[in-house]
Amino acid sequence: MSFYCSPSPSPQKKPSNVNLVHLIGTIHSKPELHLLSNGRKQVKFTLTTQETYLDLKGAKKIRKNWHTLAAWGKWVQVLNEYGTTGTDIAIEGRIVSRFYHDKGLRKMFSEIEINDLIIL
Repeated sequence: MSFYCSPSPSPQKKPSNVNLVHLIGTIHSKPELHLLSNGRKQVKFTLTTQETYLDLKGAKKIRKNWHTLAAWGKWVQVLNEYGTTGTDIAIEGRIVSRFYHDKGLRKMFSEIEINDLIIL
């Protein structure tokens, strides 16, 4: 069996990069308010998500994942008022990685910055 793909009549553009995250999960740690040196407020917390799968023997298993989230602007007030441990939320955001030095070693951590949030 062979396949033939004819050339496209018009040149295709290279797809743009996308950094987009959608998560639905449960607030695991109480959102912590941080006041930064520039006067901005930030909230950080952990969100858990879970997925179900079957193992090799056909038994149902649950895999939990923990995600570090950060929120700015209007979401700081919303999460301070309504973001208690155990609350289910849906978020849209982006992955942000930051670098720092610890005892002479360069280290990295990643977190998800929230763009939009719905309390379920």
